[in-house]
Amino acid sequence: MWLWLAPVILLVLLIVGFVLFLQSHGGVNFPWVQFYARGTESGFVFREINTLRKATVEANLENPVSIFSSVKQFDRTIRGVVTKMRANLQTEDPPSNRFLGQLYDFRKRVEFNLPKYRLGIQSTRELMASQKIRLSLPGGGSFMASVVENLRKYMAISYPVGKTMPPGFSWKNQKITVYFWRMEDAGYFFESKVLEDFLDRKFPILYIAHSDSLIRSQKRRSIRVETNLGCSLYNLSSIQSANETVEKSPGYRARLVDISEDGCALLVGGKAKVGMPIKVQVTLTDEPLVMCGMIKGITFDEKKNRSILHIQAVPPSARVSNAILTYVYNIFDDRKEVPRRGSTIRQSPPS
Repeated sequence: MWLWLAPVILLVLLIVGFVLFLQSHGGVNFPWVQFYARGTESGFVFREINTLRKATVEANLENPVSIFSSVKQFDRTIRGVVTKMRANLQTEDPPSNRFLGQLYDFRKRVEFNLPKYRLGIQSTRELMASQKIRLSLPGGGSFMASVVENLRKYMAISYPVGKTMPPGFSWKNQKITVYFWRMEDAGYFFESKVLEDFLDRKFPILYIAHSDSLIRSQKRRSIRVETNLGCSLYNLSSIQSANETVEKSPGYRARLVDISEDGCALLVGGKAKVGMPIKVQVTLTDEPLVMCGMIKGITFDEKKNRSILHIQAVPPSARVSNAILTYVYNIFDDRKEVPRRGSTIRQSPPS
């Protein structure tokens, strides 16, 4: 009798255990086969798909499979996870932040698979007016300019700003190397020749030759968004003293003009030095956030006596990185859009 009942009881326990497992991992109605199949098609491995499944369950997503085809649904999933972390007071919890960090890694992968990040451009004819560029002469230093007009036979650019050239110098027929950073894309190099130098005009410009041989480099490693937020700047004795402690005393006032998990750009009065270690404190949403890093590039506006500092950040903690990415991806639709400043020149890998 007992020998006959034992297998039955074991089978019942296995069935109950399996049902409980399904309920705690998405329920009987969760589209297990479709979810894992679509995840594999999208390039995720089993471990990653399992993480995404857990996130869709936590977010109570009605159609879990949709995260593989919809950025909005992916963001909705992340929003559900962040909301739950906040409700359970887990924003400082390391395991919760590691899990959220994994989701943002996947979110970045989805973003960079979009055509605008993968395709790039092949010709200078595709450049837009106001595009910032940096010109270099062989042994003659670096100069800043911008595209004024892009025509079929040539590009008209603003007169280069840089070191003072000797009397009688003309840009005409000079061979130049040009670098530019294209918004939401990558950095590019090309060689060109100055066709005309109109220094004597009311608004001096140059005509430079087009190039159909652009070299694409410094592909974007992170998503950067433009902002217009007040922030505080503090000097660091060295980059080794970088920390995420919120400062109580007021620092040097600045404006945060863009931010990503890799760094930021600041608008400050006067000049600064490349290589300076600094600490930036800003409130993106509700709480102050701290980022430390090195000044890797400077764009100086001589007329207005102000600079844009390009900061390469010390890798932030998972908590700070997640807070930045929640803002960057606008997960809660609370980030105000600001007019674009145009594509600024960067003298280092992008922030």
